[in-house]
This record gives sequence, C-alpha cells and structure tokens, in this order.
Amino acid sequence: MTRMGLLTSLTLLAAAGCGERSLVDPAAERVFYGASLWDGSGAPAMENAVVQVAGGRILSVMAAPEGVDVAAEVAASTAEGADLSGHYLIPGLINVHGHAGGTWSEALEVSYPDYVEGELRRYARFGVTTVNSLGGDGDASFRIRNDSWSESAPGRARLLVAAAVVVGESPEEATAMVEANAERGADWIKIRVDDNLGATSKMTPEVFGAVIERAHELGLPVAAHLFYQDDAKALLTAGADLVAHSVRDREVDSELIGQLRETGVCYVPTLSREVSTFVYGERPDFFDDTFLMSDVDETQVLAVSEPGRRESIRNSRAARAYRISLDIATHNLKRLSEAGVTIAFGTDSGPLGRFQGYFEHMEIGLMRESGLSMEEILLSATGNAAACIRRDDIGLIEAGRRADFIVLSQDPLSGPEAVRAIESVWIGGTRIEDSDKTP
Repeated sequence: MTRMGLLTSLTLLAAAGCGERSLVDPAAERVFYGASLWDGSGAPAMENAVVQVAGGRILSVMAAPEGVDVAAEVAASTAEGADLSGHYLIPGLINVHGHAGGTWSEALEVSYPDYVEGELRRYARFGVTTVNSLGGDGDASFRIRNDSWSESAPGRARLLVAAAVVVGESPEEATAMVEANAERGADWIKIRVDDNLGATSKMTPEVFGAVIERAHELGLPVAAHLFYQDDAKALLTAGADLVAHSVRDREVDSELIGQLRETGVCYVPTLSREVSTFVYGERPDFFDDTFLMSDVDETQVLAVSEPGRRESIRNSRAARAYRISLDIATHNLKRLSEAGVTIAFGTDSGPLGRFQGYFEHMEIGLMRESGLSMEEILLSATGNAAACIRRDDIGLIEAGRRADFIVLSQDPLSGPEAVRAIESVWIGGTRIEDSDKTP
C-alpha cells in the first residue's frame, strides 16, 4: 500500500472506531466489501477487505474494523455497495506480451477498429485487464490505446502498443523505423532477433545495437523477441529492456542469470506460444473446454481446424522442434525464477490460434506445471507485470491505482482452476459485461 493509501485507511479506521464519521469516504462512488483480498504485492491476503472507488481509481483499502457493520455503513451512504462476502479479490491480469488485431484481414466482415475493440473486450471478460501489444498495431490502435487509459471506464482491456516491428538490414534503415514508430506515439519498440530455426537471417548485433541506442534516445524501451541464449546475452549487453520470449535452445547458464539479475530486465516465458506451434496437428483437447468455447472467435477455430493445415503441422519439422523447445523453456522458467530473476506474465496471444483470454489461463497452468507457485505466477501477472511495463497505476489493489480487478469464487492461491472461477471483472471500477464465467 502506498503511504497515501495507508494514511487514508488509518484515518478512516480511527474515525470509525471513535464514531466520528462513517466508514465510507464521502467521495466514494462504489464500495466493495467482505472479500478476501490478495493485492498483487505479495503481502498476505487481507480478510474482510473494504475497497472504496471513485473516478475509476481506488480511494482506500482496509480490513473492516471489528464490530462495524460495513453493509449498514454503505447503505447509509451515497455509494453503491458490492457485497463480496465469500469471494476473493485480485488485481486484473496484465499481459506483458500480447497482440491486438493480429488476426484481422480485409476478408472479415468487420473493420479493423471494431475487431481490435472486440478482442480487447474478450481479453477483459477472461480477466486480462491490460495488454501490451508488441507489434503489428494499426493506426486505429493508437486511438483505442488513448481511450483505454481515460478516466471513463473503457469496457475493455487497456492497451499499450509497439506499432510496427522494427526490421532492417542496416542501422540506418532500422533506426528510421524506430523514429517513425516514435512519431506515431508507440509505447514500446519491438525487434526480432531470431532465425526461425535456421530458415531466415537474424538481425545483426550492429543493427539491434543501433535500434536500442536510438530508442533510448527517444525515451522508448525495447522488447526483444529471441530464441537463443547467446542472443539473449548480446541483447542484454546492448541494453534491451524486456526479454519477450523464453530462451529455448539450451539450459540457461549462470552468466545469463547474472545478467538478468544485474540489469533487472524482466523475462517473459510465453510457454503457451510454443503450444500453439504444434497443438493443431490434431484436434486439441481444449476445444472441449466450455471455458474457451463459450467465448471464442469461431472464425479462428475453423481456420486452425482446416484439414490441410492440420496435415501441414503434423509433417512440420518446425512443429516438432518447437514441441521440444517447450520442454526447454519450461525448465528454464523454473531455473530463472529460483535464481531470483523477475518473471513477467505474457503469452504472445493474438495471432491465429492463440485465443485471447483463454491462452492467458493456459499460461497460468503451464507455469504451475513448471514448478512455480500460484503466488509467483500471480505476482508475474500483477504487481511485477506493471513494473515491467513501467506503469505505476495498475497491477496492485492500493489507493491511487486504477480500480482494475477480478472477483473470484475460489481462492486464487489454490491453483490455476481457481483463477478461472471468475464471478466478475472490473475495469476503472465498472463491471465488464458478460464477465461472469462461473459454470
């Protein structure tokens, strides 16, 4: 809790105990009470929490004072009450590496802006309240990005954008793209340093070094797509600000661990991305999961189920290689987490077959299978994620932050299934329509 939030809570607590004033802040528009609150900081859960909200922001957070009838206090105020007794409250999930609008095409009977809006609403219904879209963002995404951070509730996930993925065979060509993205108002610069399992040429150190230097001159952080450990080391040496995928060619060594710890650069596993590269060789089991199929883009389901595409994946050398790389990535995630490297939650969802919202819950399951605790996973998706994308207004349930959170019917620290038990999602203190996903 911030100092402001602590002082506010202590003042209200003392006042309520002395009978001098109502527990409810006169400015409060909505009061959530009765839940067990996990605030995204790693602190122990707060029982019987009271969270007051106004103007899309959190006014105060406190445990209900003993002997105080919070429901009566709320009823006597002008605030709207939300009794969450028996429920759990956590910050909204932050996807540090996703994509919005990546599967849109002119063949669809919907405009690009409407498509992006629809994807962000779906993200939100699954509890993903902020998406850092790392590349391929069209012009409309900037307007949508701006609207998503307004004080009025957007009704969909908040958005950050990286614009076009920076490419170029020379420093001059690549830095010109950096400057163009900066001119458009990008939040991040995204580069790819990967040879696609030997099928293409990688961006050279000379070029990515120039990109990172120019981006930093313009005040923009750089997210690096990569595959190989040696490239990760070179990118960190050059000053990259985010490792946007797992190292997947070998076990990470002490040198890379030391670099990540020394620089504080966040590491984004994107394990579910690896699954998407091979799973559609057959009909995946999750097509029987009502959690997905009740809220899915049917066009994508049909596309990934096309017989010719399935056969191509079954015969693909790359699909077989990525299946192996998933095991390496999973092992490396556990090793890095144990070493104290900051893990940031991300999925690379958005491209075809990486279903927005659902893949985030798949990622939680895969991270748990890797050996991370639920607290470590949720930290990666809340407080740590916010810090990794340089936002101090989301990620925690504390005074001054945006009122973005999820109401669950089960204890989120008990396992991945509990995070699927969504009763409601709130962004800017306003409930997202159709966000109740309880069976």
